[in-house]
Amino acid sequence: MKKLIAIILTSLLFLFNVAPAVKAEAKPPVVSADSVVLMDATTGKVLYEKNKNSAYPPASTTKIMTTLLILEKCNLDDLVTVSKNAERADGSKIYIFEGEIISVKELLYGLILASANDCAIALAEHVSGSTEEFAKLMNEKAKSLGCTSTNFVNPNGLYDINQKTSAYDLALIMQELTKHAEYKEISLTPSYIMAATNKSTEKRPLWNGNKLMHKGDKYYYEGCEGGKTGYTVQSKHSYVATASRNGQKLIVALVHDSKKTFFADSRKLFDYGFDNFELSKYLSKDDSVSNLTLEDGTILPLLAAKDFYIVKAKNSTLTPTIKTEQKDLNFISINKGDLISKAIITCGEDSYSLDLSSGADYTKKSSSLTNVFSNDGSKSKKNSSILINIIKYIVIILALLLVFMRVKKLIRRNKYRRVIDRLNNNKK
Repeated sequence: MKKLIAIILTSLLFLFNVAPAVKAEAKPPVVSADSVVLMDATTGKVLYEKNKNSAYPPASTTKIMTTLLILEKCNLDDLVTVSKNAERADGSKIYIFEGEIISVKELLYGLILASANDCAIALAEHVSGSTEEFAKLMNEKAKSLGCTSTNFVNPNGLYDINQKTSAYDLALIMQELTKHAEYKEISLTPSYIMAATNKSTEKRPLWNGNKLMHKGDKYYYEGCEGGKTGYTVQSKHSYVATASRNGQKLIVALVHDSKKTFFADSRKLFDYGFDNFELSKYLSKDDSVSNLTLEDGTILPLLAAKDFYIVKAKNSTLTPTIKTEQKDLNFISINKGDLISKAIITCGEDSYSLDLSSGADYTKKSSSLTNVFSNDGSKSKKNSSILINIIKYIVIILALLLVFMRVKKLIRRNKYRRVIDRLNNNKK
């Protein structure tokens, strides 16, 4: 009997100890690069970082910014005339010639697959006239994306003491680049044959250097949607890549890797991200978020201006909270769909901003007097002008009335004097 009771108690203890257990979040892998970021591409949330803002020379990962600008400013069918400067490019190249006419699309294949420095120069000169002017565009774009540790000097990544970026900034650039379907198409091409040109009767074969997308390679990673390697002696190795699984897209950026383990490290980081974090849609576009009560008592529904996602650990029980910003409530008119407020959505330590649009049309009902004293933008100026004119007319009318009354008084006074004079004359 005692033995049976002991077995039962032991079993109960085992059940109570095991049942409540929650799968612990795995530790992130150890990676060798000096600046590292694992980012969720949809939300921009950093899932893992190591010296994320430390800046180093990026080598050929620079070319993702060059690619981004070319896709924004050119058509793929545009024709580029190669300069002597491009022909003389140092480092990796596909040997294009001065005077050669090549399409933007063909040069992008050379840039992305073969990491060709001559293609980078030809494309940069096509857009800006010189690599120096193109570098200004690169820096302007980097700043607009929120990059704070980046400075570009050239479009190809050849070492320059002043050219630098961080893993976080590199991830931000890749996040923007992945919005272009053309990049994914080119970056996932295993090999490509460039067409003959006016200067080259021989076709140029190109091979994609991103091992994560080659199915026969030991570093192949299912779901990889593009990547770019970089290396110079001074810069060491850098790598940036993106991969998708079950609707979630992640970005890995590794800068200044002296051990050349970036392919293996990227696979480990992707696995860590997909295994431990999940992306979910919290709001769909036009979902009702809150209501806005205007000064005249009108209640406007506030809608999500776009789909909104959150990413959190798979074992997390955090629930997002929403706080609506209160802005100027003295609207004159609102069209349905106008952005009129913002929501601050907080989930744990993460905070996001979401634009809110009006769910209905609105026109302020007001008297003409209220309109005259309106204090809203261009209408205020118009109403102020009307008010000034009204005041002018009132002053003129009052002045005329005063003059009229003065004249009338003088006339009466003169008549009275004449009567007195006549009476005096009669007495005499």
